[in-house]
Amino acid sequence: MKRLLLTALACSVLAACGSSDSSSSTPLPDVKPQAKNVIFFLGDGMGIATTTAARIYAAGEDGELTMDTLPETAFIKTYSNDAMVTDSAPSMSAYMTGVKMNNEVISMSQDTKALDPTKDLTSNCGTGNGKPVETILEIAKAQGLSTGVVTTTRVTHATPAATYSHVCHRDAENDIAAQFVPGGAGYNSKLADGVDVLLGGGRQFFQTTKDGGKRADGRDLIAELKGKGYSYASNKAELDAIDVSKTKKYVGLFTSSHMSYDLDRDASKEPSLADMTVKALQTLKQNNKGYFLMVEGGRIDHALHETTARKALQDTVAFDTAIKAAIDEVKKTDPTLKNTLIVVTADHDHTLVLNGYAARTGKTSASSPGVLGLLRNYTDGQIAKDADGMPFTIIGFGNGENRAAGDRKNFPALDDNAVFASTYHQEAAIRVSAGNETHGGTNVFLGAIGNNADLFHGVMDNTNVFNLLRQASGI
Repeated sequence: MKRLLLTALACSVLAACGSSDSSSSTPLPDVKPQAKNVIFFLGDGMGIATTTAARIYAAGEDGELTMDTLPETAFIKTYSNDAMVTDSAPSMSAYMTGVKMNNEVISMSQDTKALDPTKDLTSNCGTGNGKPVETILEIAKAQGLSTGVVTTTRVTHATPAATYSHVCHRDAENDIAAQFVPGGAGYNSKLADGVDVLLGGGRQFFQTTKDGGKRADGRDLIAELKGKGYSYASNKAELDAIDVSKTKKYVGLFTSSHMSYDLDRDASKEPSLADMTVKALQTLKQNNKGYFLMVEGGRIDHALHETTARKALQDTVAFDTAIKAAIDEVKKTDPTLKNTLIVVTADHDHTLVLNGYAARTGKTSASSPGVLGLLRNYTDGQIAKDADGMPFTIIGFGNGENRAAGDRKNFPALDDNAVFASTYHQEAAIRVSAGNETHGGTNVFLGAIGNNADLFHGVMDNTNVFNLLRQASGI
């Protein structure tokens, strides 16, 4: 009965559940706020096939990721306003604003058109091209909550940008950076005194061209942030040195562009996603009013575009490790999560598939490629062969850069050593240019734990997640 009542309340937020015309100004039902704190985890491109492969990679077929242990689950529709298959900008924006928008558009109204980014990357949407739509992070700031954004991509990339900025094309990253800096030209005043914590890559959009950055306007945004009272970290040691009991606002930009894949990361220089997540939480949870934190495992998506499955699976595991680290950190002060809601989902999937009928492999190790290896038949354990009589891998892609042009028997046979390499590009059914494997349009997984987590269940549109986040927390 409780679930039925909660579902009815969730649907009453709009005229219909999942309405594509929702906005943050929609009146919310009079529900007593329960979760003061919200942590929203987003695995970029993390489709269900990817999470399944990552589970086998890390723990074997019968193992578990932290994501698998979340008590409440749902499936999320991800289509955008103008496309069956979304890109990250409108999908994350739907989570953050409750509004369907066009591909490439970030946190703008549904009528906003994505401008050609080759014409002018430093201008915003122009005259009469849509209007900003309030994000849940902006609403949290207005209520006095602390806010944070953590990512392994550039902090100006589509997913993190959707929390704090409004542009008509995701590639306007100079504009996105300027919208973050309190008091500066182009600042997003909806952020009040500013987002409290920002951690990730993307230093180039905060630096001038003479300093190796991409800002032609001469603005040193890092210096401007320091002038507004922000501390700054450029590496792991500097992040570790920040005293969270004294420092309430800080920015960490650890690389010029995206942070390294977890397989390639120098742990002495770049913090892990778990490191950044825990540091942010140690700061934000000091606010008695509560906080909103967004954490993105962004490089899962990039590895999938490359069809380098080993990198994608390792980054998925690193993302899962950050989820566990967050739960452990929160429970130090909120043991039963009575004040905290944690939601884990993805913005879209990819074309990764698990070919069959493979024998069980168990988890991947230094001596066994596991799910990354060649497919062996479950019946006799022998290497399976395709119609050309050649071996193939368990993981493949619907499209990608590595597709044999002609009979595969005319190429050297694959072996486990070759396909286990971190740089190996899995084979694809349809050939596309290097690095341009596409997103997929399948529903994605959502998991939730903590107070009001049971609001999230069934199949729902990504726009309705926004409404449920607000209902569950009172934001």
